[in-house]
Amino acid sequence: MASPLRLTVVGRQPGAAERAWRLTVDEFEAAEQAMSRFRATSDVTTVNRLAGSGRRIKVDQRLARALAAADRAGRLTGGRFDARVLEDLERLGYRGAPLGTAAQGGEPVPEPTPPPAHRAAGRWLTADLRTAEVAVAVPIDLGGIGKGLALRWTWRRLVAAGLLDGSGGGLLEAGGDLVVGGVAPQPGPWIIAIEDPTGGSEPVATIDVVAGAVATSSTLVTRWVTGDGRPVHHLIDPTTGEPGSTGLLSVTVAAPDPAWAEVWSKSLFLTGADAIAGVARQHGLAAWWVREDGRLEMTAAARARTSWVAAES
Repeated sequence: MASPLRLTVVGRQPGAAERAWRLTVDEFEAAEQAMSRFRATSDVTTVNRLAGSGRRIKVDQRLARALAAADRAGRLTGGRFDARVLEDLERLGYRGAPLGTAAQGGEPVPEPTPPPAHRAAGRWLTADLRTAEVAVAVPIDLGGIGKGLALRWTWRRLVAAGLLDGSGGGLLEAGGDLVVGGVAPQPGPWIIAIEDPTGGSEPVATIDVVAGAVATSSTLVTRWVTGDGRPVHHLIDPTTGEPGSTGLLSVTVAAPDPAWAEVWSKSLFLTGADAIAGVARQHGLAAWWVREDGRLEMTAAARARTSWVAAES
């Protein structure tokens, strides 16, 4: 998932932060090994190498749960969120581990020839969550939802270990997505900044979070130029197989769960500037978005959580 980690621990006994950090690194390492398409030895790379063969293999429970969550996210967002965009990312130059050879035993696997991911029809996942045996019809990218799930699982482990409850609190961030809870560094709620997607040094707004997650989908960081000179980014529209051109620079969503905050931030980005307000309201989301002209807009649920707006100061 290639995301920098940051952990802030507040109001705990000496040594608690170190224990929390070791647990965080341990859980994210396990999540990377299960879900990272950039690792040649990861479970998801092995599954992707067998895509289209119909062969089910046993994987880490984290990957089995992540694939099921991605499948459900696609249905709940009307297809705006779609994990079946790996072939499009690879075609555009955002490449992960090679998929030409099976990871287990080095046995060559025929290259599947499914339709492009954005035109694939029918169910793409076969999974038994009891045994963690899975197969996919086309190669899968779990980047965003995988990061959100890693945050969810790590946070739950921190709470279960007694490191973020009682008189304490904490913030766990992975590549700009975060989850917070408990006592903040200052009186009152945690104050979270929404980054300026145009590259400015000051945030466009700050929001108050007592407990929960905040995720942002943006074109600011992961973008590049293709071999034919086209500027592109990683937020792929599954209906076209191309980077979404939506009139938006970023979308931020606050939600109880980091994985679902990530899913909705991406799907709202792909909804586009013309329809985002209605879709966000329909689902009762606290959402903030920055248009291509730099204007910040938000839902009423988001306004209730907003403590400061740069354009209004």
